[in-house]
Amino acid sequence: MWACRLLHAGLSAAPRGRRAQSALTQLRGVLEEELEAIRGAGTWKSERVITSRQGPRIHVDGVSGGILNFCANNYLGLSSHPEVIQAGLQALEEFGAGLSSTRFICGTQSIHKDLEAKIARFHQREDAILYPSCFDANAGLFEALLTPQDAVLSDELNHASIIDGIRLCKAHKYRYRHLDMADLEAKLQEAQKHRLRLVATDGAFSMDGDIAPLQEICHLASRYGALVFVDECHATGFLGATGRGTDELLGVTDQVTIINSTLGKALGGASGGYTTGPEPLVSLLRQRARPYLFSNSLPPAVAGCASKALDLLMESNAIVQSMAAKTQRFRRKMKAAGFTILGANHPICPVMLGDARLASCMADDMLKRGIFVIGFSYPVVPKNKARIRVQISAVHSEEDIDRCVEAFVEVGRLHGALP
Repeated sequence: MWACRLLHAGLSAAPRGRRAQSALTQLRGVLEEELEAIRGAGTWKSERVITSRQGPRIHVDGVSGGILNFCANNYLGLSSHPEVIQAGLQALEEFGAGLSSTRFICGTQSIHKDLEAKIARFHQREDAILYPSCFDANAGLFEALLTPQDAVLSDELNHASIIDGIRLCKAHKYRYRHLDMADLEAKLQEAQKHRLRLVATDGAFSMDGDIAPLQEICHLASRYGALVFVDECHATGFLGATGRGTDELLGVTDQVTIINSTLGKALGGASGGYTTGPEPLVSLLRQRARPYLFSNSLPPAVAGCASKALDLLMESNAIVQSMAAKTQRFRRKMKAAGFTILGANHPICPVMLGDARLASCMADDMLKRGIFVIGFSYPVVPKNKARIRVQISAVHSEEDIDRCVEAFVEVGRLHGALP
């Protein structure tokens, strides 16, 4: 009898196995079709492998010699700064590799609290809370703060992390046209029936390098009783006289309620994000923000690096001024060569090309000339608005800038992007 049972079990298991294999085969077919469509559209994104530290000059796997890097968010060059590295090593030695815990269980060290206090001082806010990334900070904020009684008004070109964070909340959602203050005002008028109204915008938009008109946004927010949230990932550390960001640049520090930003760009480039603002808001986020409650603490070495980066910024603004001068040099020379560059004096310098395949091919040919840049195309940017996004760093030399421009001119003529 037991032999019959085994035979029956084997026979019944066979169809299940075939169905599972069939499902996997179907999945593979669906995925391959999707991947082939990406390749066919010319929007395939390859990952070049760097075999050195991040910096203005790097080594890339499969490419001989040193390469000039013009596509990192390393705006101030602090990712390989010797004092930043030493601070990370010291934190690693003193506090260990990690906490193996979330913050509220047994994952809060003095280095985390010290960094949060330093961030709040830097931004002239009451308190701050750390996250593994600013994507997590944006995912945690809106759901914890806003209810079905509230409204959030978002610029249509806000970063994907803001969009995803807003999707998670139950507030009424309004989207206004990019930088269009008349449309924002119309949406604010429509949103008057809600309890809280939060205007959400990037300070600097990462694909176009343009800057939110925060003076006008704050004026409208004041008129219609709204709060202002700004994502400062592409502004913290280098926009404004002392690198405090777009609120400092535009003179509205005391009118912006909430700032989210990152430690993973200008402030050392490792990882980590944060929210800074009113103390009761930060306290609420510690109780309700899911990415904070369910993620491991920021590694001590990352906290140590970021803390030193903030120290360097607060000691002197010379590095900020150096980056601004080099940004102006690149923009001026590229425009003189005939390229269209978006943005307003931001170190993000989008070289507009339109065609996705053209952007990809030109980026490949730039690498052959020793310049590391990346073509951006749909879905990262809208269709027919492909570009090569160049990013200037304070540690680029004037000779580096000029060499990059010369390579663009050569490659642009080769591909018919320039006369």
